[in-house]
Amino acid sequence: MNENSISKGANPSNRPNGRKPRIISWIFYILMFGLCMFMFYPTDKEKEHKNLSYTQFTAYVENDNVAKLTIYDDNKAKALVRSESFPLVFGSVDVGKERNGEIMVQIPSVEEFGKYVATVNEQRKANNLSPIDVTYEKSHDYWILILSNVLPFILLILFFVWMGRGMGAAAGGIFGVGKARAQLFDKEKKDKVTFKDVAGLYGAKQEVEEIVAFLKNPKKYTDLGGKIPKGALLVGPPGTGKTLLAKAVAGEADVPFFSMSGSDFVEMFVGVGASRVRDLFRQAKEKAPAIVFIDEIDAIGRARGKNVMTGGNDERESTLNQLLTEMDGFGTNSGVIILAATNRADVLDAALLRAGRFDRQIHVELPDLQERKEIFLVHLKPIKLDNTVDVDFLAKQTPGFSGADIANVCNEAALIAARNGHKKVGKQDFMDAVDRIIGGLERKTKIMTPEEKRSIAYHEAGHATISWMLEHANPLVKVTIVPRGAALGAAWYLPEERQLTNKEHLLDELCSLLGGRAAEQIFLDQTSTGALNDLERATKQAYSMVAFYGMSDKLKDVSFYDSTGRYEYGFTKPYSEATAEVIDKESAAIIAEQMQRAREILTTNEEGHHQLAELLIEREVITSEDVERILGPRQWKSRGDSILDENAAALAAAEPKKKRAPRKKEEEETSNN
Repeated sequence: MNENSISKGANPSNRPNGRKPRIISWIFYILMFGLCMFMFYPTDKEKEHKNLSYTQFTAYVENDNVAKLTIYDDNKAKALVRSESFPLVFGSVDVGKERNGEIMVQIPSVEEFGKYVATVNEQRKANNLSPIDVTYEKSHDYWILILSNVLPFILLILFFVWMGRGMGAAAGGIFGVGKARAQLFDKEKKDKVTFKDVAGLYGAKQEVEEIVAFLKNPKKYTDLGGKIPKGALLVGPPGTGKTLLAKAVAGEADVPFFSMSGSDFVEMFVGVGASRVRDLFRQAKEKAPAIVFIDEIDAIGRARGKNVMTGGNDERESTLNQLLTEMDGFGTNSGVIILAATNRADVLDAALLRAGRFDRQIHVELPDLQERKEIFLVHLKPIKLDNTVDVDFLAKQTPGFSGADIANVCNEAALIAARNGHKKVGKQDFMDAVDRIIGGLERKTKIMTPEEKRSIAYHEAGHATISWMLEHANPLVKVTIVPRGAALGAAWYLPEERQLTNKEHLLDELCSLLGGRAAEQIFLDQTSTGALNDLERATKQAYSMVAFYGMSDKLKDVSFYDSTGRYEYGFTKPYSEATAEVIDKESAAIIAEQMQRAREILTTNEEGHHQLAELLIEREVITSEDVERILGPRQWKSRGDSILDENAAALAAAEPKKKRAPRKKEEEETSNN
């Protein structure tokens, strides 16, 4: 959705581009500048008269250079100089005429200066001279006094008001810190996201269709006494389209859509998060029927009371308490529905997931084969393709990719084609893009010695040989010894799309992971650091088999996995030290057994392994066709292809609206050297 309008909480002025606040800012700056000029620039009276020191002024008075004196109540005195004294006082007659023959001085006080003038006139009488004419007047610079004393306070008040409005418009500020900064995608907008814009996600779409139907025609449900769920939680891995699906629900229902991130509620000020929750729900009720969408709700929805280092008055917990209260506060059929998204549903508070709040969880899984094909078709529309691009092939080569990953593949392929000077994007550009995203950028300038290159080739050939000979290992796609990212070599596999994983599957994967280290030990008689990633993954998998899956001989049917996260901040393990020792021994035994198995397979297929290693040294990249030519056809059909073919056939025969079971998360396995 390209156009959106910001809610009142985000921009109270609601003016485009903030033009009026800019005008107010300029007016404030002009007033400040004018005050400074007014206070420091001399007045007209000071510019027209010559200012003298008190000593010079009294000297002119006593020497009969002054004909008349005017004394002001603001401790200033003005004297009219005799015309014959212009050259002495002003330097020339012209200057004296220009200044009207007047001089000014700052006097100590009116009383003291009056006594001084009376003394001078008595002396003049004694000398038979006419007295100096003296008059007393009041100063008329009342505006100067008022502005110099009052205007600074007025400007100071205006400054704080301006700062408060500016901060309020930008981020809640002094006067609007508790306002919700939610984006409002109103129903009057032309560009809307609908279900047509969301490829795949068949199961999730069917889950939210009930929400759309209720918002379009609530009377149909309320007449029968039905109640629509207050909230729906979208759960799934990152990049699977949870936010896009929520926008599509609002677009299909044609209702206002308030979007806000969970982190927007959290501030350093106590009580701000709870205030923003209240303001968000108030705005939603005013525009009901409406949808409130909170993205990454785990930022405020984590289970309370887990962290023993903080008290119960934590700001995040206060925000969660207010959210729970608001979800109970409005009526079931008030027309306000809450959608939230997270990829960590296991850490959410139980009160948030109970019936009456987030009644249902909608799982947004990684796309399967057919869904990946549809996603590719959406993102390939703006790209110029040549006749070598096959969408079915791209969908098969990207298992485990999310919608965001597929969008990245399409964009990366276009960039690679442009970098190579192609007029259109071809199949090879897409394959390079997939390799770039999975393994990283090729480091062709990486310098390796012949010994290092040979070691890497034998290591990767060990992975390829063992995975080819094992029934349950993932089918090999490609092996390379070209450095990518932090890896010096890599092997790509096509994982099987299955719902359950048996012990035989895990053991074959373990054996394949240890094939690189085994090849180094057998054929090169060395042990290098290149197998670090393989050993890390193998160790974690072995411990998972023992501690989580109950697949060991001494700890059968026992699992210490905690799906609730209650032991997240615990100080003790959920098993004894004796059990921990058993877990360590069983895990080490599984790894040792599979390492011995890998050594036996490599010894049996020594000639084929050497041919693969030498071919890797020569060409740097080999594919499954090269492995098949050297080691012969696999004894088992590539189950990845068979599963994909079965899925495609099942999809073709299925009814268009039939609910599809969600696929298990696929993972592209990369063995890094």
